[in-house]
Amino acid sequence: MSQYLASFDIPIPAYNSQKRFYIGRAQIFQLFPIIIAIITTWIFCVILTVADVFPDDPTNPAYNARTDIKHDALVATPWFVAPYPGQWGRPYITTGAFLGVTTGVFGSVLDSVGDYYACARISSAPKPPNHAVNRGILIEGIACMFAGACGTGIGVASYSECVGNIGLTKVGSRTVAQVTGVLMIFLAFFAKVGALFATMPYPIVGGALLIGGAMVLAVGLSNLQFIDLNSTRNLLVVGFSLSGGFGLPLWLSNHPNAIQTGSSELDTILAILLTNDVFVGGMIGFFLDNTIPGTLEERGMMKWLEAADENDPTLSSIKGYDLPFGMNYIRRSKLWRHLPFSPTFQGYPWEKDSVIKSTEVQHSDFQCDGHKECNDQSM
Repeated sequence: MSQYLASFDIPIPAYNSQKRFYIGRAQIFQLFPIIIAIITTWIFCVILTVADVFPDDPTNPAYNARTDIKHDALVATPWFVAPYPGQWGRPYITTGAFLGVTTGVFGSVLDSVGDYYACARISSAPKPPNHAVNRGILIEGIACMFAGACGTGIGVASYSECVGNIGLTKVGSRTVAQVTGVLMIFLAFFAKVGALFATMPYPIVGGALLIGGAMVLAVGLSNLQFIDLNSTRNLLVVGFSLSGGFGLPLWLSNHPNAIQTGSSELDTILAILLTNDVFVGGMIGFFLDNTIPGTLEERGMMKWLEAADENDPTLSSIKGYDLPFGMNYIRRSKLWRHLPFSPTFQGYPWEKDSVIKSTEVQHSDFQCDGHKECNDQSM
């Protein structure tokens, strides 16, 4: 719907002060492809369930397409539930659980950072500066603390498939995201709504995850346009990172007892890290890209170094990543300049020196590239 029917206009009734009631035309399939696809597929699954097309055997994969599997849970769920801290009793902490969850949070942070850059890229927005990334991780941590206090048993992090939905719907408005967030908080008090979405057939969930994950994967691969894809070095780094990132977690998932270090806590930590596709692929790429010799231009880092320069206007004057209120006070306050999540954060002294020196070296190499005088001087 978002691709084949995007330009198809649908006649809809409309009203304004000049034309009064009239028949307008809108590209509905481009604006609401996900909602229309979910509703259409859900109705289709209801019809096939009523007609007994899907089997009654729970071991059959097609059984998960039925819409009456969780009907009893939907009926038994109360209409209104107000979550509050400590509703499941006093929380307690164990060493193994703490280390395991901390390791999972570390992998989630890596996913979130990638989601931030992918979201900016798919929305045609500037790359998020460091303070915006730090602020996003901070908010996710606060939300995880609140979720844990309420006893949800799950953390809060960015969702890659939502980034893919931006590419499908072409809606990247911050206002839309804020209104959606307020609506979700409001609906969270109505348990019946959550139970209704829990009855969603698996084919709908799988289709949404498939198309959303594909969009995120494509956006991530689009960053390779900055590197030299004719370089054997870069092809090795990219290929081995992808194969290792997909292969090792899959193998460990099929062999859950393969890690035996003698310490259950260490086994849990390694299992969580090595079954995370993003972590494994990212660490392999990080190690190879920083150990195999290659020029900055070959590695595609020239533009990244230029963007990291403190004098680069593309980062220092991005108002879209400022806080929605209190910016006049934050700009006057010296304390906020030392907070990593503040829009006025100027970085750490050692970080500035490292970035500026790297940028100066790269600029010098770039300016001397191809000039005989520079080559003679370097000799």
